Amino acid sequence: MFYDISIPFSVSTPPWPDDVGFSCGWTCRRENGSSVNLGVLSTSAHVGTHADAPLHVQSSWPASESLPASVFVGEVQFVALPAHFDAARDITIPLLQSLLGAHVPSRVIVRTGHSVAAGVFPDTWPALTADAATWLVQHGLTLWGVDAPSVDRRSSTELPVHHVIFGGGAFVLENLALDRVPVGRYELLAQPLAVHGADAAPVRALLRAVRDT
Repeated sequence: MFYDISIPFSVSTPPWPDDVGFSCGWTCRRENGSSVNLGVLSTSAHVGTHADAPLHVQSSWPASESLPASVFVGEVQFVALPAHFDAARDITIPLLQSLLGAHVPSRVIVRTGHSVAAGVFPDTWPALTADAATWLVQHGLTLWGVDAPSVDRRSSTELPVHHVIFGGGAFVLENLALDRVPVGRYELLAQPLAVHGADAAPVRALLRAVRDT
């Protein structure tokens, strides 16, 4: 069984405030005498589900073509913050330990309960502390995914979580649709598109349940 955890690149998906939303226009239409319909897409790379590239937060860091295919495919642990978790609270090391247990998986995705999936850009959402991000990377994390629009807080300008994760050789997924997925272990299939020179790449993200043997 597959779960599609993608938020679409769509005119109905709210972009980050003041960013460019998605639109689809036409360069040719059959109704106007052309032999085919040809569409042209205009969008920020951060509208729907996407993988940030290190370039997003540091101009000297690699762009979207550097995103490694192997990181975005493989076993992932899906966890959820407790119901009614205060959006102003941080995701700390003790909280991570309670969610993950004694072992930090290579890939983790977390449901914060604050996403654009319902068509409204959230005012705020929980995020890792810099110490918690460092702890994850030091314990072998290669991918951190969230349902929120960013792994950092909406108000953050220094983006410490991005810097710690990218600086530690790990990567991020943002804008995941996780409301209808049970917590547990899955196989993640979330390849970024082969976009070159950008600060992020769109992703079609799927989860497939892992059977215990």
